Amino acid sequence: MAFTTTSILNSVFLFMIIFLRSTLADFNNEFDITWGDGRGKVVNGDLLTLSLDKASGSGFESRNEYLFGKIDMQLKLVPGNSAGTVTAYYLSSKGSNWDEIDFEFLGNLSGDPYILHTNVFSQGKGNREQQFYLWFDPTSEFHTYSILWNPQRIIFSVDGTPIREFKNAESIGVPFPKDQPMRIHSSLWNADDWATRGGLVKTDWSQAPFTASYRNFKADACVVASGKSSCGGSAASSSGNQAWLSEELDNTQQERLRWAQKNYMIYNYCSDSKRFPQRFPPECQMA
Repeated sequence: MAFTTTSILNSVFLFMIIFLRSTLADFNNEFDITWGDGRGKVVNGDLLTLSLDKASGSGFESRNEYLFGKIDMQLKLVPGNSAGTVTAYYLSSKGSNWDEIDFEFLGNLSGDPYILHTNVFSQGKGNREQQFYLWFDPTSEFHTYSILWNPQRIIFSVDGTPIREFKNAESIGVPFPKDQPMRIHSSLWNADDWATRGGLVKTDWSQAPFTASYRNFKADACVVASGKSSCGGSAASSSGNQAWLSEELDNTQQERLRWAQKNYMIYNYCSDSKRFPQRFPPECQMA
């Protein structure tokens, strides 16, 4: 039987589609819509949407809890006039001394850029904000937002470009999220009392419903169930195929990090002398 170049390429393309579908998670199996009274929806297992109207927003959380991992999610944010809205995508534990790793996307008037707000909480203490503009329109198509979390560092990335690194600074007395398993959460909600220009611009409800979309979730991570990690006794000492457990930025990635921070960072708590007139937080010395 003769094979043409076209038939071979079609076969390869079909194989790639099947492979991708088999490696990417089914939202029905991985997440629960936790609030929103029908405003959160899973479509065909591979697309999840959250909506916001004047009555309510919506949200979801992962069924699994994770203690370290490399987590990717593609998002397409609320288009048009999104002022007053916040799309939050984050890892969080529970309790009064919770840990949390945040992506928050602050909406804006049509034509004005979104603000990507990041934060890290450890043992209930946050106030470690860094904010960025993006170098693309995050509403026109899907983009990948990633969190690498291992015992040494937390790295926030956008389409593979690192934008922030928060290093473990326990040696100088700064708590680091390493003991509390966290679930993945996301929500779309109204925050027009602060989200856009400090609350000066309010949500235009005539534009509702507002919708954010999610796809291509992937988690290479240590799943914790009944107090045990899928990575073995101690995630921090596990080896095997979890290369991300000791991953760090190489020289090229460090250059990309500097590029992103030089050109697109618009706020860094580590350089806010009005907020910290005496001295900056100790972890800022490691930046």
